[in-house]
Amino acid sequence: AGILSDTARLRLPGRRQSVVMGRPPAKSEDKNVEIYLRIKPTPKASRNCTFDLNEGVCNFDIPRDEVSGYINNQRENYEFKFNGVIGPDAKQDEVFERVASKVVLGALDGFNGTVFAYGQTGSGKTFTITGGAERYVDRGIIPRAISRIYSEVAKKADAQYAVHISYVEIYNDQGYDLLDPDHETKALEDLPRVGLQEDDEGNIHLRNLSYHRAATEEEALNLLFLGDTNRAITETPMNMASSRSHCIFTMNLERREGGSDTVRRAKINLVDLAGSERVSKTGVNGQILQEAKYINLSLHYLEQVVIALQERAMGMARPHIPYRNAMMTMMLKDSLGGNCKTVMVATASPHSDFLDESISTCRFAQRIAMVSNAVGINEEVDPTLIIKRLKTENRELKDELKLLRGENDDRGDLTESEVERLRGQVTAYCQARGPGDDAELDVGASMLKIKAAIKIFREIVLQGGGG
Repeated sequence: AGILSDTARLRLPGRRQSVVMGRPPAKSEDKNVEIYLRIKPTPKASRNCTFDLNEGVCNFDIPRDEVSGYINNQRENYEFKFNGVIGPDAKQDEVFERVASKVVLGALDGFNGTVFAYGQTGSGKTFTITGGAERYVDRGIIPRAISRIYSEVAKKADAQYAVHISYVEIYNDQGYDLLDPDHETKALEDLPRVGLQEDDEGNIHLRNLSYHRAATEEEALNLLFLGDTNRAITETPMNMASSRSHCIFTMNLERREGGSDTVRRAKINLVDLAGSERVSKTGVNGQILQEAKYINLSLHYLEQVVIALQERAMGMARPHIPYRNAMMTMMLKDSLGGNCKTVMVATASPHSDFLDESISTCRFAQRIAMVSNAVGINEEVDPTLIIKRLKTENRELKDELKLLRGENDDRGDLTESEVERLRGQVTAYCQARGPGDDAELDVGASMLKIKAAIKIFREIVLQGGGG
C-alpha cells in the first residue's frame, strides 16, 4: 500500500482550481444523520440536567419559578434521545472512536463523510473537533482522523491512495483559503477568497481554493497547523478563545487498485461551526457584535435547511431547500440531504446559567436526526487508465503479428550493447515489488530477444539474484 506519486493523480498540490461537489453515486441507500451529545465538564453542573449514558438520553427538568421571562404554561420537562451521550469524563480517544471512526474508515472505501460540531459558544466544539494544544492526549477529531487515515493506508497492500487537503474558513459569510501557499498572512483578509457557484445539475463548484497533496501524516498535520494558525479567534465574554467563524477541514481520497480501470474518490469534511450566542446575554458590541450577527444568521439559515429537510422526510411537499441563503449551508449541501455519511456532535453545558441554550442545542439535534442522506460509493472509470491499457494491448497485438510473420529475425546476433540493455530490463523487472511498481518487460516481437531474455532469467535464478 502507499500514497500515489504526483504523476498518478489528477489534482496538483497547491494549485487553485474549481472543485466539483455533489455528483451522485450510481447506487445508494438512505441513511439518517447520526447525532451524539457531548456534555461539557463543569464544576457547577445543574441538578436539573441529567443524562443516561447507557440509554443515550438527556433530560432537563426546569421549574417554572427558576426561569425568568417564561410564561406560566412553559414546559418543564424535556427528554432528548441520541445515538449516544458522551459524558463529561470521556477522553478524546473515546469521542473519536464513537463519533468519527466509522466515517473515516468508510472514506477509505469510497464513502463521503462529514462530522460537525454544533452548540453554543464555549460548549466545547473546537476542543472536540481540533483538540487542545497543550497535551498530546487532548488531540481532537481532525488530527486523530489524519493519523487513522495514514495508518490504515499502510495496511492495505491491494490498493494505493492519494490524499489531498483543503481548509476553508467562513468569516462573516465570506470564504477564505487557510492553506494559501503564496502569501505571508498578516490578517485574515490577506488570504485568497473562496467563491461558490452552482451549475444546472446542482453541483457546487469551489473557486480559488487550493488543494495540497499530503504524502505522509506529518505533511497533513503541518497543513492542519498552518490552517489553525490563520484562523480568526477573538475573546468574548463567554469564551476566552472563541472561534468567530465556521471552519471546514477536508481530506479528499483517491483509491486505485492494481489492474483495475476504476478509481474510488471520497471526501471527509470535519466541521467546526462557530458558536451560537445570545447577544442580550453576552453584552458584546462593535466588531464582535457584527461577527455574532453573521454567526447567528448563518446558523439560522442552517436551521431553515434542516427544517425543510425534516418536513420533506415527513412526506410534506418541499421541492425547494434553501441552501443558497448562506455560504456555509451551500458547502454542507452534500452533508445534509446529499451523498454523505453525516454525524453531528451536539456540545452542551450542564451549567445552570446555560440550560436554555443546551435545550435549544438538543432540539436542533433532534431535527438533524430526521435528515436522510443517499449514501453510496463514489466509483468511476478512469479514462486515463483505459487509454493506457488499450495502448498496451495494441502494442502487444502488433508484436504478436510481427512474431507470427517472422519479422525482425532476418538479422545477425544481438550486439553487446543490446544484450546489456536487455539485461538491465530483465533485472529491473525482477526487482520490482508490489502492484504499485507497474512491473512490465517489453522486449519486442523478436525471437532473438525473447531467447536472450530467457537466458538472462536463467542466469539470475542460478545466481540467486533479482530480489
